[in-house]
Amino acid sequence: MLSKKINKALNDQIAMEAYASAYYLAMASWCEQKGFQGSASFFYKQAEEERMHMLKIFRYVNEAEGHALSPAVPQPAHDFAAYNSLFETSLEHEKKVTASIHEIMKLASDNNDFRTLNLLQWFVDEQLEEEKQMQTILDKLKLIGKDGVGLYMLDSELGQRASVPEAEE
Repeated sequence: MLSKKINKALNDQIAMEAYASAYYLAMASWCEQKGFQGSASFFYKQAEEERMHMLKIFRYVNEAEGHALSPAVPQPAHDFAAYNSLFETSLEHEKKVTASIHEIMKLASDNNDFRTLNLLQWFVDEQLEEEKQMQTILDKLKLIGKDGVGLYMLDSELGQRASVPEAEE
């Protein structure tokens, strides 16, 4: 059975993952409105991944005899200053998620909750991948600058990335 502290921390993480999903949906919508169809597909895929993360924790909490709570999700921003800001915001948010996962890992470690540590190790690895992905996109954007052809090519690349099934990535 989960301790009350760990149950609360995991419910807070569920809410964070739900918010991330909503935020990525807002980014997908912005991209569609601005003609970045590939990037919209990329952000739709990111939204689905965050929802999957939320459900993974949600199910774990209930399986571990805790009580998972369906979160109320605050309305994310829907307007962004520029294309680059989408990825800057995404990287910042992914770093917050990483910090939160690390805090829950510390709590689980301090409480000798090895089942929760095992679950969270998957998230530690996933967060490394998420942060690296956003940083790589930002690095490419620095190289491209405001070049329209370069932005078009990056948008196309992100669309192709979104169409690759998970097992092939």
